[in-house]
Amino acid sequence: MSALTEARHRITPEDYGSDLAGASILVIDDEPGMRNFLLKTLEPRVKRIEMAASADEASAKLDEHHFDLVILDNVMPNKTGLEWVLEQRRLGFLADTILITAYADLETAIAALRAGVSDFVLKPFRANQIVSAVARTLDRKYLRRDNTLLRHELNSDPQSGRLLGTSDVMSEVRAMLKKLAPLPTPVLFTGASGTGKELAARHLHQLSDRASRPFVTINCAAIAPDHIAEELFGINGPGDDLKPGLFLLADGGTLFLDEIAQMPEQAQAALLRALDDQRVRPIGAEREFPLNLRLLFATNANLEEAVEQGRFRADLYHRMNVVRIHMPPLKDRSEDITELAALFIGQFSTTLGLPALELSAETLLKMRRYDWPGNVRELKNLIERSVILGEFPPEFDGDSRVTGARAMENLDDVVQRHILRILDLCGGNRAEAARRLGVSRKTIDRKVAVWEG
Repeated sequence: MSALTEARHRITPEDYGSDLAGASILVIDDEPGMRNFLLKTLEPRVKRIEMAASADEASAKLDEHHFDLVILDNVMPNKTGLEWVLEQRRLGFLADTILITAYADLETAIAALRAGVSDFVLKPFRANQIVSAVARTLDRKYLRRDNTLLRHELNSDPQSGRLLGTSDVMSEVRAMLKKLAPLPTPVLFTGASGTGKELAARHLHQLSDRASRPFVTINCAAIAPDHIAEELFGINGPGDDLKPGLFLLADGGTLFLDEIAQMPEQAQAALLRALDDQRVRPIGAEREFPLNLRLLFATNANLEEAVEQGRFRADLYHRMNVVRIHMPPLKDRSEDITELAALFIGQFSTTLGLPALELSAETLLKMRRYDWPGNVRELKNLIERSVILGEFPPEFDGDSRVTGARAMENLDDVVQRHILRILDLCGGNRAEAARRLGVSRKTIDRKVAVWEG
């Protein structure tokens, strides 16, 4: 076994992290021997690798597929590698580039930097040298992507946390999310503000095989209408410098478009094309890039009404509305309030460095009977304010001697909260409440008499 072959077999994807194993690479070299060497070296370690024997063949492959990295020979017939890179940048070029060359003069190095080449490797080289260069370049590429997405996420102030609740309606939501997780189907989340549409979308992403890839949230109402296309699809700017949009940065992951009803009409048309063709073209670029995305949408508006009024494209609405998941308001899942309130108290006590509040049976009863027009977000804000002040507001305060776990788990208190909530929903009609609860009217009368006594 030769030294090169031995070195190649000693290298594994684990030596360089998961980025290498998930990468797609295009090799461009007119020498069959070099193409064969790079294929044998990299194919066992990456997700996909393709070969091109000329610049024209490489251009055709870029039009059809997205590549994370291009390995490019500089000296080729008709056109140098650097000339090809500059040409592709004018069309729209997203991949990072490693230049391989036997001529390492200063002029070539400067030209490579100006062309945006990420790294170059001198011929002849060993297998471990090219694998190290590939891994190093991909690490930098994904670090830039992650930094961009992190800045975006910090600016968008996303909800954080888990999708909680054991109520029947939330169990139905979870079951539907589990069923949809392995599918590429678009999903439209509806429901009032604060019901947890983004949390449900994140939960779906985590259940899918894309969980290790980016989850990118875009609030369509928070981006200026004249900048939304650039933000979403990217732009080929001055000096042919391609700034990828969030669609391309989220490659392989999930893109969640919130407040979709607020998207401008021009951007709606571009989004429809992206959904239909699974490709996106940055502003000013001549090349379209293939997409590998799961697209999720959310709105608290009536999209059917927006379509009727001409504010939202009917064809886009029908393309998005393949599967709809309605997030229930908190008043329809009030049995989840105890779990949510306890979680928020723990979170804010830790992050703010303040004592946790005790949840009394009386406080939980008042919370259960309140309608929560602001839904989970209103409950979360109430808990944060109460932890800061060290007490609940008078309308939720309680002096019950039963607090903590006993207040949350005591069967009599749980039954009382549930029956009184159903009575509230029935407008005090005890016969109707008994019918909904599946008990006799006398049972309701007897329990209410005890509580009022």
